[in-house]
Amino acid sequence: MHKLIFALIVWLMVGAGVQAQKVEPSDEWQKPIALAAQFIDLLEQAQFDSAVGYMDANMSKALPAEKLRAMWQSLQQQMGNFKARSGVRTETVQVYRVVYVTCEFEKGKLDAKVVFDQQNKIGGLFFVPHQQAQGWQPPDYVDTHAFTEIDTLKIPTTWQLPASLSLPNGPGPFPAVVLVHGSGPNDRDETIGPNKPFRDLAWGLATRGIAVLRYEKRTRIYPNIVDSLHGQFTLIEETVEDALAGVSFLRDIVEIDPEKIIVLGHSLGGYAIPRIARYYPRLAGLIIMAGSARPLPDLLQEQYRYIFNLDGQITAEEQVKLQELDSLIALIRNENFLKKADPTQLILGAPPAYWLDLMQYDPLKMIERLRKPILVLQGGRDYQVTKRDFDLWKKHLKHNPKATFKYYYQLNHLFMSGEGMATPQEYEKPGHVDKQVIEDIATWIKSHF
Repeated sequence: MHKLIFALIVWLMVGAGVQAQKVEPSDEWQKPIALAAQFIDLLEQAQFDSAVGYMDANMSKALPAEKLRAMWQSLQQQMGNFKARSGVRTETVQVYRVVYVTCEFEKGKLDAKVVFDQQNKIGGLFFVPHQQAQGWQPPDYVDTHAFTEIDTLKIPTTWQLPASLSLPNGPGPFPAVVLVHGSGPNDRDETIGPNKPFRDLAWGLATRGIAVLRYEKRTRIYPNIVDSLHGQFTLIEETVEDALAGVSFLRDIVEIDPEKIIVLGHSLGGYAIPRIARYYPRLAGLIIMAGSARPLPDLLQEQYRYIFNLDGQITAEEQVKLQELDSLIALIRNENFLKKADPTQLILGAPPAYWLDLMQYDPLKMIERLRKPILVLQGGRDYQVTKRDFDLWKKHLKHNPKATFKYYYQLNHLFMSGEGMATPQEYEKPGHVDKQVIEDIATWIKSHF
């Protein structure tokens, strides 16, 4: 995908896509599949009032015809004209049926993620990077005989999150890592296109005698969570609470050493690491992978300018988009506006409470107080979180003798190797987290714990 889309899918900014299990279209699936196809056809025909009729009450209120029109036009301005529907896949998430409709545009493919409730009304709509059909294969550095994959677990939070534990074979007790996602409704593997960086990490580390817990993000399992919380949704609800629940879950497993539990945050998860550590001071150590150290609005502006400038110049149309983005960012930096805004209004994909909360959060100030072992990893080709962030972590951790820093010149945001300027299309190519990253993490854990 050449251009990032903002509005409803801005959560893709520093995160990943979602994984779906293929399901044959049985009788119970025939209606939602047909409705999803009809809905996309109505968008293509500019029949937005009719399309809104397919939505439930909350969705139609949040996305009336004019907003739906603007969203569809924005997609086509950035992806080119819509050409055709070319495929479908499905999954079940709690009581919801989710249909992914592959939409072909002039400049590439997106998957329309259409979420249906029990009455076959649309309760969620997202446009996400197209997921290739090809299957994931373990990297060469994984020995599947060295560990056992337990993939039927549930982390007992209020939200009951499905989880997997990669447990080394042997008596234990083992050191363990909890993986914390980037932004967006990620699955437990942090799947994007054909890539599964969290599964790479889990299986690579488990091969080396380190247990790893990964779980479905609550925004994926509960797509209407912002509405259900009446807009009182912050980084705590999105990320921190579930990371802490994962740590507590591991402490009760006999094969895990409760004094050797580490939290690893990627992207937004890395940004949240200081906050996670503050709420759970008994953590043995912390790992930040491509974690932003600066305010998220700053990163948004930087990312869009980078992407729009990949062709060597920013077009007039793209300049308009940047001005629109700047206007929205001005709103989320305006504390008075946020306090008076409708609490359920989404601004750049999040409610006012989310942005108000981040105004009070300074990860650099918070991490200065920590004296735990901390490992900070950064890819040199990462355009989403950059060396500026890496250098800020180094600066604010200079008084911590237990802080370690690793910089990989050829790796991108997913810690996968490449050459030249990184682009969004790169995430659609099959790859794996670089072996050296796995080795460095394993060595660091074993040397400290």
